[in-house]
Amino acid sequence: MMSAEGAVRARALELLANDAALAAVVHGIFDGTPPRANTPYVTVGAAEGSDWGTKDRAGREVRLTLTLVGVGSAADDRAAARIEAVVAKLRGAAGSWSVVAARTIKTRFGLARDGGWRHEIIVRCRCLAG
Repeated sequence: MMSAEGAVRARALELLANDAALAAVVHGIFDGTPPRANTPYVTVGAAEGSDWGTKDRAGREVRLTLTLVGVGSAADDRAAARIEAVVAKLRGAAGSWSVVAARTIKTRFGLARDGGWRHEIIVRCRCLAG
């Protein structure tokens, strides 16, 4: 059985990759940080899990980091809006797990010295086995 963390990451990658509106505004969606990529792009990063079970079912709370990376002006937030829309679609079957709740719990925006920027979106998914 795939871990809840792996199942949530796989579901997020699939949903992001299949979003045509997001594909129109970014150069790619990557599993982790790519060695080289044209900006803007999206990465599916760390997935941290903790127990969220019930008396009769195994469960995990997974916190997933989605990052939009760019250079130059960050005023156009269409890509970030599409990522937020995909977060709402995370609910449902994810491998042998069921995502019963998914919501953005934190966002963070940072600038780099080279003119780049990162918009991180932390998503909390609550999952039940089977």
